[in-house]
Amino acid sequence: MTATSLELWGPFFVAAIVAALTTPAAIWLAPKIGAMDIPKDERRVHNKPMPRFGGIAIYLGIMVALSIYALKNEGVVSAMVGCTLIYILGLVDDLKDLKPWIKFGGQVGCAVVVYALGLRIEFITNYFGPGNMAFGDVACFVITILWLVGITNAVNLIDGLDGLAAGIAAISALCIGYVAYINGQYIPTLAMMTIAGAALGFLPFNFHPAKIFMGDSGSQLLGFSMAAFSIMGTVKSTTVVVVVIPALVLGLPIFDTAFAIVRRMLKHQSIGTADKEHLHHRIMKAGFGQRRAVMLMYCISGIMGVVAVLYSRGFMVESIGLVAIAIMLLYVLLSDTGNRNVRIKAKEVTDEREEGKD
Repeated sequence: MTATSLELWGPFFVAAIVAALTTPAAIWLAPKIGAMDIPKDERRVHNKPMPRFGGIAIYLGIMVALSIYALKNEGVVSAMVGCTLIYILGLVDDLKDLKPWIKFGGQVGCAVVVYALGLRIEFITNYFGPGNMAFGDVACFVITILWLVGITNAVNLIDGLDGLAAGIAAISALCIGYVAYINGQYIPTLAMMTIAGAALGFLPFNFHPAKIFMGDSGSQLLGFSMAAFSIMGTVKSTTVVVVVIPALVLGLPIFDTAFAIVRRMLKHQSIGTADKEHLHHRIMKAGFGQRRAVMLMYCISGIMGVVAVLYSRGFMVESIGLVAIAIMLLYVLLSDTGNRNVRIKAKEVTDEREEGKD
C-alpha cells in the first residue's frame, strides 16, 4: 500500500476498533441508565427488551479517529461539533422518546450550527455551460439545511432491522469515500473511511440476532455525519461528491423516506407517524426473514454504490443500466405475491403432515 492508502486505512481501523471495544460496555450500561427498547407496538420486529445505546460506540469511534488524524482541519472540527450535537439529540430521544416535531426541530438546529460554522453547499455544477452556478445566501442556507436534515432522516428511518442501518451506512460511506479519493479530496475520503470503520466495528453486535441497537443516537449520527462531511467537497471541486454521489449511494433510504412521506400524506397522517410499511418491512412480508431481507438491501445499496462510482467516471449508460436493475429487483421483491404468505403456507403444510401421521 502507498503512504496515502495507509493514512486512509488508519482512521478506518481506529474507528472500527474503538467501536468494537466500546459496544460491550454499552450493552452493559444500557439497562442501568434506562436506554432500552421495549417492544410496545406491532411495528417492532423484536419481542424482548433490547439495549438501545449503541450510538455511543459509533460516536466514539468516529470522534477518536478524527481527533487523531484530522483535528487540525477547521472543516472537520465544524462537522464534529454538529455530529456531537446530533448525537446528544438522538441520545435524549432514545431515553425520553421525543415528539416528532421536537426531534425535527433539533435536527434543524444542529444543521443551522453546522451552516454557521462554515460548512455549506454554495454552488452546483452548471450542466448547461462552463463553470459553476453559485447560490445566493438564502438558497445556500435552505439547500444546506435540507441536505443535512434529509440525509439524517433517510438513514434514521432505514434503521428498522438488525444490522440494516449500520451495513448500509458502511457501504455508502466507502463508496462516497472512494469517489472523493479519485477526485483528489483527501479530507472527505478520510472522514468517510472513519464513518465506515465505526459502523463496521459496531455491526457484529448489531447483526441478527442483535445484542444491541444503535438507537436514534447512532442512526441520526451516521446520516448527519455523511451529509456534513460530504459538504466539505465543495471546497475543492464541483458538487459531484457533495450531492449527486451521496444521493445515488443513499438512493435506497432516500427512496424509502420519500415513499413514506407520500404514503402518510395520502393517508392524511403526520409525516412523523411511525408505521410498518417501510421497504424492509415489506420485504419481510414477502416471506424473507431478517437476515435475508437485510442482505438483499445490502445488495441493492451495493448496486447503487457501483452506480455512483460509474457516474463519477462518466459511464452514464452503465449507470442507468444498473439503476434499472436495482428498480426491477425492488419491484420483484415488493410485488411477488406468490411468496407473500410463504410462512403461512409452510405452516399449513406442516400441520397437514402432522394430521396425516395421526
